[in-house]
Amino acid sequence: MKNFTDIIIIGAGLSGIGAACHLERKNPEKSYQIFESRKEIGGTWSLFKYPGIRSDSDMYTFGFSFKTWDNPKSFADAPSILSYLKEAAEEYNVKEKIKFQTQVLEVSFNAENKIWSITTLNNNVKAIHQSNFLFSCTGYYNYDKGYTPNFKGLKDFQGKIIHPQHWPEKLNYENKKVIVIGSGATAVTIIPKMAEKTSEITMLQRSPTYVGAFPNKDKTAKFLKAYLPKSLAHKFIRFKNIFVQILFFQACKIWPKKIKKWLVNGAQRQLGKFPAKPHFEPKYNPWDQRFCVAPDGDLFRSIRSGKAKVITNEIDCITKKGIRLKNGTDLNADIIITATGLELLAFGGAKIKVNDKDYNPSEAVTYKGLMLSGLPNCIFFAGYTNASWTLKSDLTSEYSSRLFKYMSKNNFKSFVPIIKNKKMIISPLLNLNSSYIHRSSHLFPKQGSKLPWKLYQNYFLDFITLRLNKINGDSIKFK
Repeated sequence: MKNFTDIIIIGAGLSGIGAACHLERKNPEKSYQIFESRKEIGGTWSLFKYPGIRSDSDMYTFGFSFKTWDNPKSFADAPSILSYLKEAAEEYNVKEKIKFQTQVLEVSFNAENKIWSITTLNNNVKAIHQSNFLFSCTGYYNYDKGYTPNFKGLKDFQGKIIHPQHWPEKLNYENKKVIVIGSGATAVTIIPKMAEKTSEITMLQRSPTYVGAFPNKDKTAKFLKAYLPKSLAHKFIRFKNIFVQILFFQACKIWPKKIKKWLVNGAQRQLGKFPAKPHFEPKYNPWDQRFCVAPDGDLFRSIRSGKAKVITNEIDCITKKGIRLKNGTDLNADIIITATGLELLAFGGAKIKVNDKDYNPSEAVTYKGLMLSGLPNCIFFAGYTNASWTLKSDLTSEYSSRLFKYMSKNNFKSFVPIIKNKKMIISPLLNLNSSYIHRSSHLFPKQGSKLPWKLYQNYFLDFITLRLNKINGDSIKFK
């Protein structure tokens, strides 16, 4: 068949490159192509250019299981992550399989010949590619635009308004007054970096977020690296960090009041005389929304030194010179940064068809967190909301390898998850109480009330399910 490969991977970010590396390692007999709509690999880490951009997950778990993280910093900046990703692509000869500036418009599965047809657009030229299997590694947000609320008076401001997703290449913010709207990971990252040059920078938040100070150099990791072979040390550090992440998450769910008090008191110790309450005391319990990391306490240090400040209030309107709050206070600014979140997007916005009928992912239920009910020969890569993204995408790749070997052994050509219990309770897929999730939850698949349809967001449970349990079962049909 023309333009045929065994597998087509959509997206050349962390998940897509990781999936390709796993195929090279575990399934070298499989041919594949990667379609990437942008000019380079990296996804998030090549798209975002705002000051200080970094991972808020440690790189021993955010990096790949098969490639060691050799940088002494646990929380890496975007250029370091991009370099790590490019090294992996070169080591496993993945780069030659990537078609850049190639947007996937539509994917269509034919049950008769068990083939996917993928319609792409490159330089205004459409093409059809075919494969047995489809890997969706597109992430979960819209790369074309971020989310900015419709603030009253937005067009009146005489300075610059910038969303972090569209950062100007040569923005001069030296000795400028800057207001960053938001309290999530992006704001927590931007503020300490920009504070080094601005005359004044303010984090303006409607509601606080839990922020914890973590050392950027792991002493245990340094010790293990000094005395163990590199790959073995990486495995031990990775396991230790996974265990700590899960332990902390479970503690937040079991003792929310105690953990909340501990986090707020920890913030107060970091802030010195600046009051942690109400600015770092959210109304929700820890891990009801994402937890933010300040490596070496950089955000707290900026506030403690007076280089940055935090205001907790609601916006009334944008004025010519800045922002007016609901309490009547006017804040002047030269630059306003709207770190107000993402626009979520399922499957990169591609249309999906099965036997020439439209397939709606939002009406589907996830199977083992990597397939969708009624969608044949397709695996989607999605990470954890309460731990490093790559932990789940790595497990997904390992499962895919086992799946392909099982299918080859039994001469199966297709698989499809089937819901047999029509009375199963269905709930939203993502388990965080965040605004950006609520805005777009109707676009995404759902989850069921029990395995294999329920998402537990637990690495060790997923390890058993995806690495150890049998491939076949009542809820998946092979042909």
